Amino acid sequence: MRRKKGAYFRRTNGTPPPISVSLKRRISFSEVDPMGVLWHGRYAFYFEQANEKLGRRCGMSYSDFMQENLRAPVVQFHVDYFASPMLAEEITTIGRFIWNEGARMNIEYEIIKEDGTFAASGYTVQMFVTDAGEPLLTTPPMLERCRKLWAEGKI
Repeated sequence: MRRKKGAYFRRTNGTPPPISVSLKRRISFSEVDPMGVLWHGRYAFYFEQANEKLGRRCGMSYSDFMQENLRAPVVQFHVDYFASPMLAEEITTIGRFIWNEGARMNIEYEIIKEDGTFAASGYTVQMFVTDAGEPLLTTPPMLERCRKLWAEGKI
C-alpha cells in the first residue's frame, strides 16, 4: 500500500468544500523519543486537537455531544509518516472535515514542519452512537445543523 499525502476521502461534486482548521505548536521535550524525534504516538494527540477545534467551529464540541446524549468514537485511525519533526521544531497541524451523507465524520489531517516539509498525513472516521453505545442509522440533529450551516457557507 502506498503512502498518501492527504485526500483520503472522495469529494462528491456539488458538495461544500472541507471545513479546515490549523494549529501551530512547538515540539516539547516530553513529546520526543530518546533520539529527539517526535514519538509516533503523539500524532493521535495532534489529530485530536484539530478534531476538537473543528468540532467547536461546527457546533459539535464535547459539551454539545454530552448535552445531546451522543458519542462519536473513532472507528478508523490512520497515519502516513514522511519526515519526522524534531525536538523544538514548530509544526502546523491541519484538520479537514470532509462532507459525507452518513451518520459519521470523515476527517483528514496533515502535519507540516516549519520549513514547509510535509511530515505526516492521516485520517479518522468517527461513527455516531447513543450514550449507551447503540449505533445511529440516521444522521443526528447536531450533525444536520452543522451540515445546514456548512452548505450555506456559514462555517
